[in-house]
Amino acid sequence: MSTHDFTTKIIVNQSPEEVFKAVQNVRGWWSEEIEGKTANLNDEFDYHYEDVHRCKIKLTEVIPNQKIVWFIEHNYFKFTEDKTEWTGTKPTFEIQQKEGKTELTFTHFGLVPEYECFDICRDAWTNYIQNSLKKLIETGKGEPNATGKPQTENEKKLSAN
Repeated sequence: MSTHDFTTKIIVNQSPEEVFKAVQNVRGWWSEEIEGKTANLNDEFDYHYEDVHRCKIKLTEVIPNQKIVWFIEHNYFKFTEDKTEWTGTKPTFEIQQKEGKTELTFTHFGLVPEYECFDICRDAWTNYIQNSLKKLIETGKGEPNATGKPQTENEKKLSAN
């Protein structure tokens, strides 16, 4: 595993099954504007946040209660010179039990510091994993974005442009 790929972890008291189900509920923690299926192998979905970010994602690996791998088939960023950064990258969710708790490790393989979007994407993923997804797991309610509902400072800035 490259140490340059963005990664973050959360630890919760809920079971691996509960964490897995929460990850599959992408509308509940990332964006209310998801079109398509987000739970099973070969499911495909479209994400968009206003005109700032759009991508098409396919689930390429799903191991119940252990791992979900997304493959970014197409990506568009309004705010980068290379609009396709993320295309071909693999956001990955790994779940394991540790000392009676559940650890979720999120690694976005291919999201590296050399990307123009790295700082913005790092901040966004940190919010969506450590805040929104964690809240969805622990309380049943996350904080996804939607049109007119930015959740990060960068989303607020970028949607104002």
